[in-house]
Amino acid sequence: MSKPNPLTYCLLVTGPAYGTSQAASAYQFAKALLKAGHILKTLFFYQDGVLNGNVLTSPATDEFDLVNAWRKLAQESGCEMHICVAAGLRRGIIDKEQAASLSLPTHNLSDGFIMSGLGSLAEAMLTTDRTIQF
Repeated sequence: MSKPNPLTYCLLVTGPAYGTSQAASAYQFAKALLKAGHILKTLFFYQDGVLNGNVLTSPATDEFDLVNAWRKLAQESGCEMHICVAAGLRRGIIDKEQAASLSLPTHNLSDGFIMSGLGSLAEAMLTTDRTIQF
């Protein structure tokens, strides 16, 4: 019996790293689909989901560090992690280039995350087999 072809996935995460179960559920789903042999191409963080990319998030030592877990997952899987630029700016998430253009002293976008627009989400949805929202 032959193994079916793997599917490609885009996950749309709209919940914050802490306070709801949306982001944690998305992370567990991502781990499961990779374990099953599927391909995770894109993680797109939108609405409060952009808070998953805040390098200043500092959970207690006995809590799961979801921001670092996302980075590790992306490194292991090769997927891209996009933060919606408009939603990020509304919630105080800013990358190095935007901080410089706004004359701000620092940035807080975690390494491995990319600020992008909804066009990146549309492209991901068009180029993957499945899009799942959390």
